[in-house]
Amino acid sequence: MPDFLHDKSEKKVQYLELVYDLIFVYLVSRNGDLLHVESGFITASRFLTYLASTVVILQIWFESTQFINRYGDGSTRMYIGLFVNMYLLYYMADGIVADWGAYFFRYGAAWTLILLNLAAQYALLLRLRPDAAETERRHARAHMIVLLVDAVVVAATIPIYLLTGAALTPVALVIAFAATALTHRIDAQVPADFPHLAERVMLYIVFTFGEMILAIAGYFSGEFSAGTLYYSLMAFLIVAGLFLGYGYYYEHLLNSETQTTGTLYMLLHIVMVLALNNITAGLALMRDPDVAAVPKNILLVGSFVVYFVCLLMTQRYAVRRVAERRFYGQAAVCFAVYCGVMALVYRYGAVSILVSVVFIYMQLYALRHAGTEK
Repeated sequence: MPDFLHDKSEKKVQYLELVYDLIFVYLVSRNGDLLHVESGFITASRFLTYLASTVVILQIWFESTQFINRYGDGSTRMYIGLFVNMYLLYYMADGIVADWGAYFFRYGAAWTLILLNLAAQYALLLRLRPDAAETERRHARAHMIVLLVDAVVVAATIPIYLLTGAALTPVALVIAFAATALTHRIDAQVPADFPHLAERVMLYIVFTFGEMILAIAGYFSGEFSAGTLYYSLMAFLIVAGLFLGYGYYYEHLLNSETQTTGTLYMLLHIVMVLALNNITAGLALMRDPDVAAVPKNILLVGSFVVYFVCLLMTQRYAVRRVAERRFYGQAAVCFAVYCGVMALVYRYGAVSILVSVVFIYMQLYALRHAGTEK
């Protein structure tokens, strides 16, 4: 009986997958427009909308990547499915605006259709591959049901919003991730193609850094001065340090032979992408004198810590495991000291950005040191 998932030939990330991921990068970049500042502070409602919208995008990326990793075969059917989703994602992007009222139907309808399209891909798989192993059929059937449930929940938020004005997007997300968690045991029976998954996720991280590189371009503009030189150098060192940290992990520590469902690995990277996008937004806000020092620093400090927490947690997928309790204990102390120092110097931009650079390169040193431990 043929078992296409267990084909031992190395699976490479396809060109279409890269193009597909670019639309997600575009959507996330649109989300930055939702961060509205009033009286020097980012309004809570806009920030929560920004977070919810970003997680919606990453949830769709998560579900798409899960399918492609296990079942992507480069067929015409797969290409059509991805192109349909790309088209619908443009409608979602058009709905990412401050005034959600006029766009909520369009946004919700596109989200629903994307989930239905993914569910249809699983349904077609079950129909076209009747000779697949039973574990694989159970896996595909379970994820098809999860996507259908997600689609029904998302579709239900549209009339609720139109009748009451209550946007239940966060509720839909909670239900979606809860339903996905229920498939854990079935997922364990059909491990992910981890080399392909790791490469796919790494490339998405690289695209995210591309957005950050564009964001710091503003630090180099304007009349040349000592201040321009200092802040542009610090911003560049921040981006370079964050990138080097992930690059060192991927190239030197990652164990490509890991047997895993890939769910936790992807969730860690979803949070990491969210943190990187917050850093991109924070670096852009740092140059805005109308934004108070407190929200800018909270956004950056929190995002730096979250990024490195996720990066350190990926140690479970490393070639060599460190003494975890001691390693994580030292990291926790370093994070606490960094947050404490930033709380003292947040009013002084030149000092706070330098402290952040020092913190980032200390984490890079710790990561490299962890890679040498037996």
